[in-house]
Parts: sequence; C-alpha cells; structure tokens
Amino acid sequence: MPGGLMALLDDVAVIARAAAASVDDVGIAAARAGSKAAGVVIDDAAVTPSYVTGFTPARELPIIAQIAKGSLKNKLLILLPAALLLSAFLPWAITPILMLGGLYLAYEGAEKVLEKLGGEKHGQTLEDPIEDVAEFEKQRVAGAIRTDLILSAEIMAITLADVSAESLTTRALILALVGLAITVLVYGAVALIVKMDDVGLHLAQRSSATARRLGDVLVHAMPKLLTVLSFIGTIAMLWVGGGIILHGLEELGVHGPSDVAHAIQHAVEEASGALSGVSGWFTYAAVSALVGLVLGSLVAFVLHKVLGIGLKKAH
Repeated sequence: MPGGLMALLDDVAVIARAAAASVDDVGIAAARAGSKAAGVVIDDAAVTPSYVTGFTPARELPIIAQIAKGSLKNKLLILLPAALLLSAFLPWAITPILMLGGLYLAYEGAEKVLEKLGGEKHGQTLEDPIEDVAEFEKQRVAGAIRTDLILSAEIMAITLADVSAESLTTRALILALVGLAITVLVYGAVALIVKMDDVGLHLAQRSSATARRLGDVLVHAMPKLLTVLSFIGTIAMLWVGGGIILHGLEELGVHGPSDVAHAIQHAVEEASGALSGVSGWFTYAAVSALVGLVLGSLVAFVLHKVLGIGLKKAH
C-alpha cells in the first residue's frame, strides 16, 4: 500500500510538473507573440486619447473604462473565437478580412486629414456645439470601440500567425492572455496620460518648490501632448491601415506595391549609414501612411461624393 501511494504521488508530481511547464510555455509564447504586435499596440495607445479630448475631467476615466470594456469584448468574445474558427476552417479568409479592416482604418484617418485641410465634416465633431452630451459621448465611445476592433484584429492576427503550430487549446489560451495583457497595458497607459493634468494640479498645490514646478510643467504640457497624440493617432490609422493592405496584397500574390515600398525603404537605408535601421523603418511607415491616405481618400470620395453617405446637413 505505501508503495502504491508513493507511486501515485510520483504520478501526481509528474503531472504537476508537466502542467507547470505547459503554463510556462503559454506565458513565453504569449510574451513572444505580443512583442511582435508592439507596433500596433503603440498605435492603439496613440489613437485612443483623441476620443476623450474635449470632455470634462470627471468623464475621462469613465469613458476610458467603457472603451476598455468594449476592447475586451472585441478581443475575447468576437476576435478570439473568430480567429480560431477561421484558422481551423477558412484560413484563406483571414487576409482579405484584415485588408477590409485596414481599408476602414485608412478611411478613418484620411477623413480626419481631409477635415483638417478644410474638407466637409461628416458627423458631429468637437468643434461643433454639442446639444446632447450623453449622445455625443455614446457616439465617441462607439467610434473608439470600432477602431479598437480593427487594431485588435491585427494584434490577434499577428499573435495567431506566431502560434499557428500550437494546439487549439494552447492557441486559445495564448490569444486570451495576449488580448487581456494588451488591453490592460494600452488603457492603463491612456488613463495615466489623460489624467496627468490632474496629477499636475495636485503637485502644484504641494509645499515643495520642486513639486510645484513639476506640477506646472505637467498642467501646461498636457493639452499640447493630447494634441500631439491626436495627430499621431491619425497618422497611426493611415500607417497601420496602409501597412495591412500592402502586406495583405503581398500575401495574396500581388507583390508590386510591397516591392516598391521595400525598394524605397532599402534605398533610404543604404543612404543613411549608421541610422539605416531607424530611417528605413520610418520610410516604410511613411510609405504605408501615404498608401493609406490615398486609398482612404478614395473610399471617402466614393462614400460621400458618389453615394452621398454621411454628409452633414447644411443648417
């Protein structure tokens, strides 16, 4: 009997070690896959603050919380099962679907650029008098969650591609872990960014001269930072959208546009010497953004000028 008990305990120990190793493997794979999506994560963090710009401080964190909740739903309830099903039954459909999402991002970014250049506005903006604040907030949150869906789809697709050789259960665990971690990271950072002016006000009231100076710097810097982030967010939409389309075309066998983009990148790298890595990355990002701007503008033209969708009514 003691021998049988010891054998059972040995078996339990072996199973426990195997389970622990499996958990470690999932964690390592999730970290590796998540790191490859870092560029999209940065874009997501840059895009989101623009959706809370102009609201009262009391509404900033609740709005971010709503967007974060919607982001988790996007990743865990929509994208995770969709990614697993597509990878199992329709793997060929993943690239075209991502390209449609990229085109939507390009359209969103191009529309913002066109409006800034004096084009017609589509829908209510922060420059307009807001008659129904609650309804406007609802629209902004919905817009942020739609944009998050596209960015999250790209994150999940990058993750899925990196763990495609794993079992279905392991893939699901890794996708869920990456989705949860990135949501916490992105929206935690966004919350810190948009509340930094409140931190500055708190520091400005402290007795320490150093704290007061730091508080003044934060208070005066935050409006400018939010403006810069809004600009970066627009560029990020174009960059990511154009990049998705270039990569998708390459995946579908249409190499011309991607080859041109890479040729420009390599030419800049060769001319940049020690800065070749940084300059090449920025060059490809700029070309991707230009592609996104052109395609997004075409979509905006078709929607608003040809089909007449989304034009604001003249008063």
